[in-house]
Amino acid sequence: MTQPRPAAEPNDKAAADLEAAWTRLAAAQAAALATLDRRHRTAAASALADFAAEAKAFRHAADRAVRDFALRVVPERYEAAARAAAASINRPFSWTPAHRATLQALTADTYTDLSLRVQEAARVAAAFHRAVRAAARRSFTPTSAAQLAAAHPLDRVVYRNGARMPVRAWAEAATLARTAVAYNAGTLSVAREHGIPHVEVTDGADCGWTSHPDPDKAARTVRTVEDAAQWPIAHPRCARAFGLRPDAEVGIGPTPTV
Repeated sequence: MTQPRPAAEPNDKAAADLEAAWTRLAAAQAAALATLDRRHRTAAASALADFAAEAKAFRHAADRAVRDFALRVVPERYEAAARAAAASINRPFSWTPAHRATLQALTADTYTDLSLRVQEAARVAAAFHRAVRAAARRSFTPTSAAQLAAAHPLDRVVYRNGARMPVRAWAEAATLARTAVAYNAGTLSVAREHGIPHVEVTDGADCGWTSHPDPDKAARTVRTVEDAAQWPIAHPRCARAFGLRPDAEVGIGPTPTV
């Protein structure tokens, strides 16, 4: 087996672009609240208009970053893995219909997954805009500003269960996971293309197969292609990668390498 390249690769551009989009949105929110706190109605109206414009710009900028990552970076990682896997068995790589179909599904899934966080931020921004407009018609206090900011967090990535994460940390973890999945999918597609039923796993020494604490350790084991496709990674920031094992005997379950 040829030693596989690392599957996971952070994408600094995507992470930086997403962080910048969120940062501008959070700054516009702070500016709107500061203006309202000074009780200048004309300035408050202007600040709300500015916020609405920034919210629209956020959606476009964040969507552009997600789309670029899904349509440019994911295919690059898939192709890099597929070419390396084909070369490891002295075969050429070409974009067959099966490869194209697999990549199309990967890019669509990546775009949808990352867009969920963008859509949630846009929803919170719209709710904040409505809440501030309503608050501006009433007596506004510093406490009101703090309450509005707490109820409509725009400086973090917020999940529907209420969990919050710094934007850069989320973006780096999300792009790492997606590049790993894409890279490993490229390897597994070549395995299927050439009728190779097993792959050898490269992973952290302590990483389990289905989750990090899983007692079934992943590193230096031989798995079926179907099992590997089910668990291309075990957790965020997983270092898992696969190498083709055309010489492995057909069996059931993991097989430690020798």
